Amino acid sequence: MQWIPKAGSGAPATCFDRAWRPLPNETLREPSTSVAMTQREAAAPGERSGSLVSETYDAGMSPQVPAVSRAAAILRFLSSSAVPVSATRIAEAVGAPRSSTYHLLSALQAEGFVMHLPDERRYLLGLGAAELGSTYSQQASLSLQGHPLMARLVRKVRYPVHLGLLHGREVLYIVEQRPPHSQPLVTEPQVQLPAHVTASGRSMLALLPPSQVTALFSAPAAFVGRTGEGPKSLPALRRLLSDERAQGFSFEREEVTLGMSSIAVACLDRHGRPAASVAMTFPASRREFPDGALEALRRTAYQLSIRIGFPGA
Repeated sequence: MQWIPKAGSGAPATCFDRAWRPLPNETLREPSTSVAMTQREAAAPGERSGSLVSETYDAGMSPQVPAVSRAAAILRFLSSSAVPVSATRIAEAVGAPRSSTYHLLSALQAEGFVMHLPDERRYLLGLGAAELGSTYSQQASLSLQGHPLMARLVRKVRYPVHLGLLHGREVLYIVEQRPPHSQPLVTEPQVQLPAHVTASGRSMLALLPPSQVTALFSAPAAFVGRTGEGPKSLPALRRLLSDERAQGFSFEREEVTLGMSSIAVACLDRHGRPAASVAMTFPASRREFPDGALEALRRTAYQLSIRIGFPGA
């Protein structure tokens, strides 16, 4: 697809500086990587030994107290402690037998939520718990900052718009705004979709270091599709991300939902890294982007980036 820059956009020299618009009567390019996809292999529940998911109740515990409740109590206690604490002290604090407490601590340690100091025989909160807190904080902040901008955007473009975060190999949608009388989409808040087939996901993946993309998608099993369209290998994904990085936005046609297309622009944090994505979904039967849609998406993405600390031009 050939695009020309819109003069006087005033955007900084980043992904926002490409305020592109289609040439008159130009048709949209079909994605070159539309190929059949493999299906996700369902993981057996409780497959990982020691996982809290595999045990509803901990042995030796009252059947009225689920293991997950005890685990939550342990995490709350550790989060309130300024120093590492022993298993005995933890058991006393949460009111559980020591044997049950050791089982739960082992499971939490395996999941990264608790760290064990063997020399001191004490425990403290692990990085996994900190990552969860950081993710929640980021999600809450972006949702709060993004809601008014997305409400304004949907009034401008008159198509459904959504805000998403990159969560590993998936996109987590946190805000969706739809015009009146529009049909619900799969991109409702808290829904997660494969990042490599969504415009939202690819707009962020395109701005990650290549090594990080490789780490995320090195295994063939990572390429899980929804409609049979989209990249199915790391080389194909790399080529597509390179093209989309050069054009300054991502576009998918019927890779997520048959009959629908989406375009997306990434938002940047204070370090210039992709923090979120602003996207719009419209009928795939359209051969051109809706008038002014891409410019409106860029403006919204830039405004949200400024709100979350991006320094701008």
